[in-house]
Amino acid sequence: MVPKSAGRTTASPDSAHLCWRRPSSASGTPSGAQVPPEVMAWPWLSCLLLPALIVSVAANVAPTFLSNMSAVTLPEDLPVGAEAFWLVAQDQDQDALTYGISGLYAYFFNVIRNTGEVKLANLLDYETLYWFSINISVSDNHNNPVQKEMQVIVEDRNDNAPVFQNTDFSTSINETLLVGSVVFSVLAVDKDTGSAGAVVYSIERVIPSSDGSEYLFSILPNGSIILNGSLSYNNKSAFYQLELKACDSGGLYNNSIIVQCSSPVFVSISVIDQPDLDPQFVREFYSASVAEDAPQGTSVLKVEAMDSDRGINDLVIYSISNSTRPDWFKITSDGVIEVSSTLDREQLLEEDEEVQVQVTATEKNLNIYGQEAKVSIWVTLRVTDVNDHKPEFYNCSLSTCTFTPQEAQVNFTGYVDEHSSTRIPIDDLTMVVYDPDKGSNGTFWLSLEGPDAEAFSVSPERAAGSVEVQVLVKTPSQVDYEQQMVMWVQVVATDSVSKNSSIAMVTIYLRDINDHRPTFPQSLYNLNVSEHSEAGYVVTDSIHAFDPDTGEGGRITYSLLPGNGDDVFAVDPDSGTVTVRNGTLLDREKQAVYSLTLQATDGGNQSSSTTLHIILLDINDNKPVVTGSYNIFVQEEGGNVSVAIQAHDDDQPDTNNSLLHFSLLPSSYSHNFSVDPDKGILTNLGPLDREAIDPTLGGRIVLTVRVSDCGVPALWTDVNVTITVEDINDNLPIFSHPSYSFSVKERDPGVLIGEVEAWDADQTEANNRISFSLSGTGANNFILRGTVLGSGGAKGFLSLPSDTSLDYETQPFFSLTVSAENPDPQAGEATAQVLVTVEDVNDTPPTLDATSLRGIRVAENGSHHGIVAEVVAQDVDTMSQVEVQLVNVICTKAGIDVGSLCHGWFSVLDNGSVLINQSEAIDYETCDLVTLVVRACDITTDPRFQAYSDNGSLPITIEDVNDNAPYFLPEDKTFGGAPVLAQPPDDVYCHSQARDDDSGNNGAILFSIFQVDFVAKDGTVIPFQGFFRISTSVEDSVFTGNIELVTSLDSTLQGTYQVMVKAQDRPSEGPALEAKIMLNLFTVDQSYRVRLQFSISKEDVGANMEEIKAGLLGGSRLLTPPLPRSRARGRSYLDAYFVFSNGSALTLDQLSMMIRNDQDSLTQLLQLGLVVLGSQESQESELPNTLRNVVIGLGVALVLVIVIMTMILVCVQKSYRRKLRAMKAAKEAQKTAVGVMPPVSAIPGTNVYNTERANPMLNLPTKDLGFESQSSSSHLILALALHLPSLFPQKEALCSLKEQDPEPLSRVLSARKCDRERVGLRAVRGQWGVSAGFVGS
Repeated sequence: MVPKSAGRTTASPDSAHLCWRRPSSASGTPSGAQVPPEVMAWPWLSCLLLPALIVSVAANVAPTFLSNMSAVTLPEDLPVGAEAFWLVAQDQDQDALTYGISGLYAYFFNVIRNTGEVKLANLLDYETLYWFSINISVSDNHNNPVQKEMQVIVEDRNDNAPVFQNTDFSTSINETLLVGSVVFSVLAVDKDTGSAGAVVYSIERVIPSSDGSEYLFSILPNGSIILNGSLSYNNKSAFYQLELKACDSGGLYNNSIIVQCSSPVFVSISVIDQPDLDPQFVREFYSASVAEDAPQGTSVLKVEAMDSDRGINDLVIYSISNSTRPDWFKITSDGVIEVSSTLDREQLLEEDEEVQVQVTATEKNLNIYGQEAKVSIWVTLRVTDVNDHKPEFYNCSLSTCTFTPQEAQVNFTGYVDEHSSTRIPIDDLTMVVYDPDKGSNGTFWLSLEGPDAEAFSVSPERAAGSVEVQVLVKTPSQVDYEQQMVMWVQVVATDSVSKNSSIAMVTIYLRDINDHRPTFPQSLYNLNVSEHSEAGYVVTDSIHAFDPDTGEGGRITYSLLPGNGDDVFAVDPDSGTVTVRNGTLLDREKQAVYSLTLQATDGGNQSSSTTLHIILLDINDNKPVVTGSYNIFVQEEGGNVSVAIQAHDDDQPDTNNSLLHFSLLPSSYSHNFSVDPDKGILTNLGPLDREAIDPTLGGRIVLTVRVSDCGVPALWTDVNVTITVEDINDNLPIFSHPSYSFSVKERDPGVLIGEVEAWDADQTEANNRISFSLSGTGANNFILRGTVLGSGGAKGFLSLPSDTSLDYETQPFFSLTVSAENPDPQAGEATAQVLVTVEDVNDTPPTLDATSLRGIRVAENGSHHGIVAEVVAQDVDTMSQVEVQLVNVICTKAGIDVGSLCHGWFSVLDNGSVLINQSEAIDYETCDLVTLVVRACDITTDPRFQAYSDNGSLPITIEDVNDNAPYFLPEDKTFGGAPVLAQPPDDVYCHSQARDDDSGNNGAILFSIFQVDFVAKDGTVIPFQGFFRISTSVEDSVFTGNIELVTSLDSTLQGTYQVMVKAQDRPSEGPALEAKIMLNLFTVDQSYRVRLQFSISKEDVGANMEEIKAGLLGGSRLLTPPLPRSRARGRSYLDAYFVFSNGSALTLDQLSMMIRNDQDSLTQLLQLGLVVLGSQESQESELPNTLRNVVIGLGVALVLVIVIMTMILVCVQKSYRRKLRAMKAAKEAQKTAVGVMPPVSAIPGTNVYNTERANPMLNLPTKDLGFESQSSSSHLILALALHLPSLFPQKEALCSLKEQDPEPLSRVLSARKCDRERVGLRAVRGQWGVSAGFVGS
């Protein structure tokens, strides 16, 4: 007997498919199951075979698994086809063993039956199934197979990248957000475990990246983005975009430690401007002018300020906060400065005629600190002048005048010496004229009047503003102390515009002066003194001057005026004695005669002078002086030297001090020359040879001639005589090589080809200077430029003209002759041969072979390796070296660019080979077309020419392989029905939907029924085969498997049908992949069928089916979409079961109470045409009544009068009864309490009570109900079953039902408001409320 719990299944938390899914369990014989007749014969057969079995058991022992065959651990990245483990068993009889694997998860493995090697057949996934059990078996083909349960533990690998969970990646922050605040938080989840599931966040990029914004944000390990620096809406950026990436901490995958990273996401951050900045004036400086007589209210200037917070732009209010002249000006609300009082420019003279006004601009609203946001600026207002003053006189200096009334004066005094020169000013006269007006208004004229005005003049004659006035001497002869001691003049100042004037009187006092000078008896004195006399030597003491003045004016002082000899001689200021001041300066040879001016000055500073003529006497103090330089040029061999040494002695002529003697000092070449001792003539003693002279001397011979005088002691001077022996051209140039060979690239104008070099043995440039010339065929294509390489050497540079280039194809080489010659036309020349070879230039870009760029196809998931294509490049140049370069990789999926997902899949070698880099990473589902953009490059191409070909595209089509198994789509539904109502093959009991991410046949799904078991309510499991079939349909890549009945079900069986559905793809090649799901179909007793009758046609009911279902169960799902059927007189009905997810159902009375408790659902159902809610039996009982009424109606038709009277009577009676029933229903609805259940003894769907007499409909305990719970919440599910339509006979009752007055329902809606009670229904959107009278009608 199989225990009751063996048939129970427990729903896993992820059960979201159409039917319940449970793991497969070991099969066993279900208790209580119906035993087939053929099985009844087994006991008799066993009795016959018992002796043989006993012998067999005694002769052979069954194999046993090793003790370690209980658990195995496998990594989830183990590839399909790899060795997973081995099944090992022992057999004492050494029989051949056969191994096998069975169970729900056996599809993960393929076992080699004769060896026990187990290979992986389907990929493992730790995140989906981290542990499962399989049954392993071994058989020796003699005994029954030995089975054992093995636990398979899946190890996690780093096969998942973090995925961001956020759906909105944007936020807004204030620009005043504090540094360190959290700006935004993101969350990325990695399904892996350990370090492979530890997520690390990073900010890859910040847009914009200027002003250091890349360091403005940081991200914490928990995904919080932190503000690292201050924000500024106006000075920085008002918007930032952060590129985020989440990576795990690395983990093992495919035997390597890898790090998986998510796709980047972008977080948009908008900065909200805050009123944190003061306003700013539009201009940095404001100034204006206004006339001093401007009336009040005159507009002077308009200032303008604006809010610095551009995102706020608050209103600005203006005010004058300070002014150097308060109340002179005011400002309006719009910033216009106006005159507010009388202006006076003259009050502003010390202020540069300007008024400084401080204007403050204040924002209307306070800033974020609760303070006024304001800014101030100083405005300069210049007050212009009008002519309202005349010039006035003031007794002060101009620098100190304050021009106060106390300083104004009209009488002045001054002093002047008699006979003062013209334009000498009067002393001690401090007179200032001032006119406070400006410009022409302040300009005035000055003139003199009075008795002595002719002797003086005034300065200046014209002035503006203020000026110091001077009275000058005009006629010195009239200013005479002996004639007049005091003089008077009047100074007149006249305004140039208004002609108004002022007059000041000036009194001038004359001073007496010294008017006699000292005099010498002679105007010239002749004196003698020896040169180099000692200092202090008296030259003369007898020269004196005379002054007739007495006193201080007659006291004489002597001095030597600056000039010739005042630094050599000195004079005593009192006695007039002349002495030698500096004897070293007395040099007759430099200056033999001195003329000095001796001046005599009296106490009045009057002076006169005389001339002293001093002659110096000679001594022998000078060496002979040789004049000129002596550089003599003479040709070698035939040239002679004859040169006279010019010398003189500065001592006195015709004395021994100046008599000269010549001699030749010994040297290396002095023996070849002689000099005349008296005349100083230098000559050579024989022919000169340039080659005998040291070459380093450059042909120069230096001789020293000594010139001495005959004085005592004798003095001498040595002079060098340079004799240059000139070279003659007696040597030909010689080339450094007899021939030269050069090469030059074609199409290269103006380049240097090569150099030639020649030398000349002559030592002078005139003879060894070399010039080159070029000759030969094609010599006009070249230029040969020479340059000097020191003495006797020359180099010639052979090049092409800037507009000439060579052509290899025209002439590959040139044979030229280069000549080297001296300037002397009589001299010979040397030649050398030059061979110029023209080199071919790589100047043509390579090309790509179009045939090599034809598209190729590569299968995904490691199907191909190595080289898959060859890109061919060509170049017509002879020395080309071509390589193929990868320019770009374009990844597309279904024609849409998917970014850089495929960039690492392929690479292109230099030889054009297209190589697969990451074969396992190639994924058709990610990218189905990879376009490699390539080009050819000739790395030897001349830099002046194009080295690259045009870009070419190599399309690589990714072919799909069957690498994705089908998977079922989640949907929460429970299915149930009454077996006796199933009408095969039309009824669809259940359906399941699945998808496959592959394409084409690889993604086509075929459904099949793998296994069907019936689980009775006592836990007994009975296998079923052939009762169900499944059909496959597809829409929008979603495959639907509809389970249909093949034959009628046994109505006596109550329980659950467990249908294992398999979804398998259909690949073109390779093994098929599959997925399985368990669907649970509950059976419900027919007594719980509820019939809903509508007053509308079946077409209308079908059109309103979704609203009807929503009204009945608030969005619950049905077993199959109901098809309403029509009945007589436009009526339709639906048969429905109201079933819990554990298989228990509601009766008509229980459903009526729940509908009655929900006014909204009742109202909705009434609007949809619901007229009767009752059981099927009650409504089917009307069928014979209707037929009987038809027969009676036909009989009554024979007797018309009786029929008419009978019909009238019946109508009156029915009308009266209808009103009574309506009143009774209203009263019953008013008396019925909310939530009261009708007394029902049996549990819906069963025929047993529980110990607490609990009902599962009310969400009470179900432990004794005999049902296996299938969900954590007992939510209600609606299931409808439809009958095929049949035309029922018309009955009076049906007719009367159609003509019923709907008053009872209206009264229920208007008279009652029932409280709503929740009964633990998850899928019910509202409760129902309907009167008992309506249900029973």
